[in-house]
Amino acid sequence: MAGTMICPICSKRRADRYCPAKGEKICAIDCGTEREVTIDCPSDCTYLVTAHRWEQDHQKPLAENEYLFSDVSIPGDLIHTRQAVLSGIGYTVLIYAVGQKSMDDADVQAAAHAMAETYKTLLSGIYYEKPPENPVAAGLYAALAKFFEDEKKHEAEHPGYPVITDTEIFHLLVFFLRFGRLRSNGRPRTRMFIEFLRTQFPREAAVAKEEPRIIVP
Repeated sequence: MAGTMICPICSKRRADRYCPAKGEKICAIDCGTEREVTIDCPSDCTYLVTAHRWEQDHQKPLAENEYLFSDVSIPGDLIHTRQAVLSGIGYTVLIYAVGQKSMDDADVQAAAHAMAETYKTLLSGIYYEKPPENPVAAGLYAALAKFFEDEKKHEAEHPGYPVITDTEIFHLLVFFLRFGRLRSNGRPRTRMFIEFLRTQFPREAAVAKEEPRIIVP
């Protein structure tokens, strides 16, 4: 048909959806298949928002190989007793993300997983640290390490307050990893979990990196 725009990705189908990431129209099929894969979608894209809403409403259980640290059981009361620390982990991710616009869920998972592995070795009595090779994930790893260091120091300065243990930190990281994977869709460029964290800290999501630790009552 004369005047019909052809999708620049497949060069076959009619381009009928405006893609803000590419600045031009693409076809609906490539929008669905390349979204958060080869296309770095902005979080406010209406097609992305709709897709994320559908994925949450039709969430599939994780496959066995996606269940991180499957041999680890998390104490039932830990999330309640250490809610402030768990919130602090998420907050640390958000504050770091302010200066790292390219950061995605894969970077969060890589940093948290590497940190969990570090604490796992601590519990075995053999300290071994291997930060992620990806610079963005490595930076988040360092930010998380500082958060835990500051948390321990803060608690140690307040007599009568139980100082968090390495075992508790390891379990909180495992919980954070599992929850983050459930809140994501597994696509290589998705920021679905990061966007979820922003809904939990709507005012804090855009503050400066130097903001101090958060305490949730």
